[in-house]
Amino acid sequence: MIQRSQVWSLSAMLLVACGDSGSVSTESTSAGPTTDTEAATDPGTSTDATSSGTPTEGSSTVDPTVDPTGATTPGTTEGPGTTEGPGTTDGPGTTTEATTDGTTGGADVQLPPPDAEFDYQLGEAYDPPGEVKIVSRDRNAAPAPGIYNICYVNGFQVQPDEEDFWLDDHPDLILRDGMGDPVIDIDWQEMLLDTSTPEKRAALAEIVGGWISGCAADGYDAIEIDNLDSYSRSQDLLTQDQAVEFMALLSAVAHAEGVAIAQKNSTELLDRRGEMGTDFAVAEECNTYEECGDYIDAYGDAVLMIEYVEKDFADGCANYPQMSLVLRDLDLVGPDDNGYVRDAC
Repeated sequence: MIQRSQVWSLSAMLLVACGDSGSVSTESTSAGPTTDTEAATDPGTSTDATSSGTPTEGSSTVDPTVDPTGATTPGTTEGPGTTEGPGTTDGPGTTTEATTDGTTGGADVQLPPPDAEFDYQLGEAYDPPGEVKIVSRDRNAAPAPGIYNICYVNGFQVQPDEEDFWLDDHPDLILRDGMGDPVIDIDWQEMLLDTSTPEKRAALAEIVGGWISGCAADGYDAIEIDNLDSYSRSQDLLTQDQAVEFMALLSAVAHAEGVAIAQKNSTELLDRRGEMGTDFAVAEECNTYEECGDYIDAYGDAVLMIEYVEKDFADGCANYPQMSLVLRDLDLVGPDDNGYVRDAC
C-alpha cells in the first residue's frame, strides 16, 4: 500500500540522517558475514508469543509452510488461528494528552483506560472474562470486540517457527558471533536480530513495521514490542543506544498508523522513553523485582502489570490498588487447559 511504503521510506531516511549525525550512539557491527540488506516490502503475519526475561512464552499453532511475509489485507489477519474481520478501535481508552505527565509518545493515540481490568492472552486467545476492558494478544489473533486491544510483536528476536524465513531471506539481519553463527537467547532458543547499524535497523523496521501496520489494520489499539533488552543477551555485540534507536523507528510507524506503543520491561531504559517515543508500559513481574514504582514514576497510570507468583500478585494488589494488574500462568494457556491461572485486581 502506498501509505505504508511512505512510512517505511520516511522512517529509513530519518534513521540514516540520525546515524550520519553521530548524535546518539556509537555503532558497533557484529562479527560474521553480512550481505546487502533486502527487506520485505509487504511483511505479514506469523506467531509471536514471547515475554522478555520471563518464562511465559506461549505460541499459537502455525503452519511452517506459511511465509511470514505474506500480505495482510486491511481488516483481515492471514495465518493459522486467526479470524477475519476488524476488531474495534472505539473501545474505552485515554488519549496521551489526558494522562499523567510521565507519559510520552504520540499526542493523538489512545492509551489503555487507567485501572481497568486486564488480561494477558499471548499463548491462546479466548473470550475475555466479563469485566476485562484491556487484552493483549499475539498479532496472529483477532482483537476482541468492544474493549482495548494490544497487539504483541516480537520485534527484537526471531520466533522459532520463523527461523527459515529469516535465515533464507534475510540472513544479514541475524546477529552473528565471531564464528559467523547466530547469537541465541538461550532461555527461549531465539535468534537475535541485528540492530547494530542504521541500515540494518531501517531494513528491520520495514519488516517489523509491516507487522505493526497489520495490527492497526486489524483493529488493534496499541502495540507491545517484546525483547527490547535483547542487547543484554547479545554477547556485547549490541548496545542500549541501538535498541533505543530501533524502538524509536517502530514507535514512528505505530504513531503513523494511529496506534499507541508500549515499552515492555527494561527498567534501565525508562529514562529514555522520550527518545523511544513510547506511550505506556507493560511490566512483567515488577512486584517480584520491586520495580513497579519505577514504571509508575515514568508512565504514571499508563502501566499494565503481569505477575506469575500468587504472593507477588497479592502484594501488588495491596500496594498499587489504582493500577491494572493480572495474575497469569507461565505458559499463558486458555481456560480449557488444566494449567490455566488467572486473577485480576
